[in-house]
Amino acid sequence: MTITCFIRYEIDPFQRDAFLQYAENWGRIIPRLGGRLIGYFLPYEGTSYEAWGLVGFDSLADYESYRGRLRADAEAKDNFAFARQQRFILREERTFAEAVS
Repeated sequence: MTITCFIRYEIDPFQRDAFLQYAENWGRIIPRLGGRLIGYFLPYEGTSYEAWGLVGFDSLADYESYRGRLRADAEAKDNFAFARQQRFILREERTFAEAVS
C-alpha cells in the first residue's frame, strides 16, 4: 500500500517567506530520511494563510520509522526550532490517504 501524508498548515500570511525557507529545508531533509517528497505548496491566489506539504510512504510503518529518524536528525531539529522561534505556523494537521487505482 502506498500512502500520502497530507500536511495542512495554517500560516501567518505576513511570514510567507519564512515558511518558504522552512519548506525548502524540508526539500533536502525529507528525501534524505526516507520520505518521498511530493512537494510543498504555498498560497498563490485566494486564501493567503493555507499551505500544504505532501509526502509519500509505502506504509504507516514506514512513516513511523521515518518519524523516528526525523526526531533524531540535527538538521530536522533545527528546522523545527526555526518554525517555533519564528512562529509562522499557526496550526498544522495531518491526514493520511491512499491512492485509488
